[in-house]
Amino acid sequence: MEALRTAVDAPEDELAPGEPAVAAEPVERQAAKTRTGRVGIVLVSHSKAVAESVAALAGALIGSVEPAPLAVAGGTPDGGIGTSAELITAAARSVDEGRGVAVLCDMGSAVLTVNALLGEEPSQLPEGARIVDAPFLEGAVAITLTSAIGGDLDAVLAAAEDARGYRKR
Repeated sequence: MEALRTAVDAPEDELAPGEPAVAAEPVERQAAKTRTGRVGIVLVSHSKAVAESVAALAGALIGSVEPAPLAVAGGTPDGGIGTSAELITAAARSVDEGRGVAVLCDMGSAVLTVNALLGEEPSQLPEGARIVDAPFLEGAVAITLTSAIGGDLDAVLAAAEDARGYRKR
């Protein structure tokens, strides 16, 4: 999981080229900040381990392509199973590079929490944040790759829709 890092708070002008920014709070893990103006990706799971594993697999499957800005919001702040509006908001803000943020949830209360955050006035999530309707693993791979190759938010969401419709038999 070396490709995953903690949340980014360092100003862009303080980073050396290719240097990942690292901060201690509050997002647990995130891909190295690319600062390339790509669509940000947030993976929301009830489990930190699941979110990190799915992020690691998606990152590994995109090969040598520069990683998309990716953060996970897994579990609760105290390490338990569940979802956290605080972690989701921090993750979305940490990957926002001005082209939108795609938020992919595993199930149930993760979806409800993200929808509640999107419905708030003013929204706690960055402008252009959208929930993704796709299976967690397949959707994560599709949206991570599409963002990494420079797809806009509509292309990222379309890739998720394709992943949702993929039949295994």
